[in-house]
Amino acid sequence: MTTLTHTVDMSPRRGARWLRHSLVLARRSLAKTSRNPGVIINGVVTPALFLVLFLYLFGNAVAGTTDEYLQYLFPGILVMGAGLTGLVSTGTNINIDLKNGVTDRFRSLPISRLAPLLGSVLADLVRYLGAVVILFLIGLALGFRAQGGLVAVIAALGLAVLFGFCLSWITVLIGVTLKSAEAVLAFSFLTFLPLQLGSSLATPTVSLPGWLQAWVNINPVTSVMDACRALLNGTPAGAPLATTLIWCAAIFVIFCPLAVWSYGRRDM
Repeated sequence: MTTLTHTVDMSPRRGARWLRHSLVLARRSLAKTSRNPGVIINGVVTPALFLVLFLYLFGNAVAGTTDEYLQYLFPGILVMGAGLTGLVSTGTNINIDLKNGVTDRFRSLPISRLAPLLGSVLADLVRYLGAVVILFLIGLALGFRAQGGLVAVIAALGLAVLFGFCLSWITVLIGVTLKSAEAVLAFSFLTFLPLQLGSSLATPTVSLPGWLQAWVNINPVTSVMDACRALLNGTPAGAPLATTLIWCAAIFVIFCPLAVWSYGRRDM
């Protein structure tokens, strides 16, 4: 960590110190992932299992054929992949650093209070991208075909990653608030699984019972999945895309400052 302090002090661009600090700590987080790739594996394997199970268990019943159902199901699986990758890593890693005293060392350095949190989330962006690219290749192998063209594919992948980035700040807040990594993981699953599964992931909203439609229609994950579905299938994406961007902005504006504030007040 001495090298980090020296680099910060010698840099002439002091106005961007928080970003440089965050990038250095993001590299640290990615180095940990390279030694323990379970985060990426979980973020790919779990959605892939959901994809295969839903496709072959419900495909004929929901859409008539598995090929048609794959076109509906797969965009939602991409969103799930980004969400689950961050769910496992972000809050848990931050909580472990708090317990092991690593954060004490960070606080003794002349770095921004935001840097350890933002560094972890920036590392997650790389993990999200890796997860959704691998899932996309799996979808292609199963027969999924993007009808919207290359630009739409890039937009859909970017939207899934953006939403995962914003969700990460919720797990950051959970990570700095709860006392143990086990509690963080359990609470995160209890929070996010209803968001992921209580959505338009497996079936159109209109086919759900009224009480469930009420939840699905206000669930931000539904908007993201519908927007990615429209982009990838070449249909108009205006309304769900706008709703998704509003949700992303709201989640970030609310939970990022709360996470930073809670991190600063954490009793070490």
